[in-house]
Amino acid sequence: MLVIGESINASNQSVAEAIANRDREFLEGLARDQAAAGADFIDVNVGARRGSRDDGAATIEWLVEVVQVATDKPLAIDSDDPAIIEAALRNYRGERLIINSVTAEPARLASIGALAAERQAWLVALAMGDKEIPDSVEQRLAACELIMAHLIRVGMGAEQVFFDPLVLPIAVDSSQGLVTLKTIEQIKLRYPAARTVMGLSNISYGLPDRKLVNRAFLLMAAYAGLDAAILDPLDAKAMSLVKVADMLTGKDPFCKGYIRAYRSGTIVD
Repeated sequence: MLVIGESINASNQSVAEAIANRDREFLEGLARDQAAAGADFIDVNVGARRGSRDDGAATIEWLVEVVQVATDKPLAIDSDDPAIIEAALRNYRGERLIINSVTAEPARLASIGALAAERQAWLVALAMGDKEIPDSVEQRLAACELIMAHLIRVGMGAEQVFFDPLVLPIAVDSSQGLVTLKTIEQIKLRYPAARTVMGLSNISYGLPDRKLVNRAFLLMAAYAGLDAAILDPLDAKAMSLVKVADMLTGKDPFCKGYIRAYRSGTIVD
């Protein structure tokens, strides 16, 4: 399972302040710590634009450069604004790249899809259109169908698409955990070459002992067919469960990855 480090996201107040203050040392530290903890990709998100579009573009360009100084891990450029994504790519030096994200909304699909196709990037596609998150598995799959059809037309392969089944807080609607899991299952059945990804911590929002809930849901999602997770790689128990999940779902031949991690002391009970 691919791990996308979630920490450099302006929805976190301390990160937003560090970005606003151009606190290079703080942000470089976050990047290095996530890389050292085993993240495969580092997510970078400057949040909602408060100033002009030019301000947002300058900010993401600066942040991409900061993270690339700190680590050679590939990045996940995280924005729903094509102009911000395009700005982030100007100075991006990595070979591998994730663009996060697009929906079935036609304008966004056309613009962000074109960027992903041009760069041959992996693209996170949210299972929704231009309205609110669908309640049902069927509605989410309908959005996936529109997205995949468009991306194939512009030259992308199914293997470049990471469908996000969408995770809503279980505290708000106790049925949504199962909806997410069933959506993952159906995506894997319909698009075997495509992959799935989700923002893990959304499931536990508003609950006590959130890490416990996140870890349990990670294992359930792995069984359903999850290929990647946006999570906190500094949660050593969650990272241990990534290794366990790969082993138990047949993605770790002869348990070699788990055994290596155990011998290196990174498996935490």
